[in-house]
Amino acid sequence: MAIPLLEYPPVCQNQRVVNYEVPGDEQTRIYSTDNLLSPSDMGDLIEAAYRQIFFHAFAADRERFLESQLRNGQITVRDFIRGLLLSNTYKRSFYDLNSNYRFVEQTVQRVLGRDVYSEREKIAWSIVVATKGIKGFVDQLLNSEEYLQAFGENTVPYQRRRILSGRSVGEVPFNIKSPRYDAYYRAKLGFPQAIWQTTVRRYTSYDRQPRPGSPALFLDMARSINPKGNQPQRLSALNIDIEKSVPRR
Repeated sequence: MAIPLLEYPPVCQNQRVVNYEVPGDEQTRIYSTDNLLSPSDMGDLIEAAYRQIFFHAFAADRERFLESQLRNGQITVRDFIRGLLLSNTYKRSFYDLNSNYRFVEQTVQRVLGRDVYSEREKIAWSIVVATKGIKGFVDQLLNSEEYLQAFGENTVPYQRRRILSGRSVGEVPFNIKSPRYDAYYRAKLGFPQAIWQTTVRRYTSYDRQPRPGSPALFLDMARSINPKGNQPQRLSALNIDIEKSVPRR
């Protein structure tokens, strides 16, 4: 018998406010298959999906089969997002390197476009991960009423209500606020490291660099020479014995 999802009360956050926004350059661009005008728009939509889920997708991380199905209309954007969340790249980059609580937090941010409401929500979804696995967790998250109302079948998830007209600075993006690696794995991998440079490096343009034969090339060598000559004798004429100093013949 499957354990039902633990109830968690939502708190008053920006994404729960009725949409009343003034359009601007800082507002999040919405990518959806409902308003595609050219094949290049589909490419932009796919790149937006990769940025939302992976933050950055290298050539080895791309799901070419899913991209082909999406371009041909065989799957929806929601199915494409499901494929990215169940890919080896997402599992290796997020699930294997974090605890269940942190994995739930990062997945909720990327899929539902908001922060988790409380620790109780983390516990609720962590129970789903522990009992149903990653696939059951992803399916239940994508089939939730919140996701269907916010993004539906054809819209790429995005960070909701990040920019408010009443504030000059919006919320920090999820990819910056929640890094991929946990503190334990960051320390295990050896970063971040403070690198202190002991030598001062100077840049000299090519036209000011000394040419072969220039005395500037031998300046360091000349400075390294420390000649030591014989010091002059400091004797008083009153202390000289003339009879003993004059050679005897």
